[in-house]
Amino acid sequence: MPHVSMHRRSPTLSDPTPVIALHCSGAGAGQWRALGEALDARHGLVTPEHYGCDSVGPWTGAHAFTLADEAARTIEVIDRSDCKVHLVGHSYGGAVALRAAIERPSRIASLSLYEPTAFQLLKTMSERGMPALSEIRAVAARAAQGVITGDYRGAAVSFVDYWSGPGAWAALRPAVQAAVTRWMPKAPLDFRALIDEPTRASRYAGLRIPTLILRGERAPAPTQLIAETLRVAMPDARLEVVTGAGHMGPLTHSKDVNAAIVQHIEGAEAWLDLAIPA
Repeated sequence: MPHVSMHRRSPTLSDPTPVIALHCSGAGAGQWRALGEALDARHGLVTPEHYGCDSVGPWTGAHAFTLADEAARTIEVIDRSDCKVHLVGHSYGGAVALRAAIERPSRIASLSLYEPTAFQLLKTMSERGMPALSEIRAVAARAAQGVITGDYRGAAVSFVDYWSGPGAWAALRPAVQAAVTRWMPKAPLDFRALIDEPTRASRYAGLRIPTLILRGERAPAPTQLIAETLRVAMPDARLEVVTGAGHMGPLTHSKDVNAAIVQHIEGAEAWLDLAIPA
């Protein structure tokens, strides 16, 4: 059973429409605390955590890890809902949300994705995508080398400073540094699952779901390209750029990001029937 936490603003509201928010690699459910406060009383925030988090534990090792294995935990939450759900995801969580949407398209009321790391799309962009793919492969290789040699902390420093900018690791609280270091053995699994994900852009084109794609003004080249590609590929998608933000915008610019997500959810509900088809 996936570990989830639920935020409800009204104790009298027994069955709010679920908003399922999926965190980025190396983070946890607490990433979305401010989003829970921004949602109105009609919504309950559900925040499943991924393999590698302290609450869930490591991947079982039963077979080669895939994005579908991670998404299965979120799909369990979707299947337990009596109505359609809103899916929110950041980075790795955005890629997991896309995989869940492919598996359960009729159960998703809306998608809100901040720089989803659907790295497999870079392989389809020919010359335009190759430098970005090489960049990501290099980041993945540094993480894997650190894990192989046991230098989890060194791998964590490289990982955090790539996604958040030079010096970001040094600015983290010691408790956060320790948590990311413990998580690092999962990083190579995430990178491989993302790069080897078989879903093509044409599959995303079949998702007739109101979709908000967000990216930071200072997004890294790989996630900037992916965001732009998804906007074109998905028929009901629109792209917004968060001024001043980088890849970690949901944390560094949470007020702006959460406001955009809430507005998107409310807009989707204004014309969507949330009932699940019989």
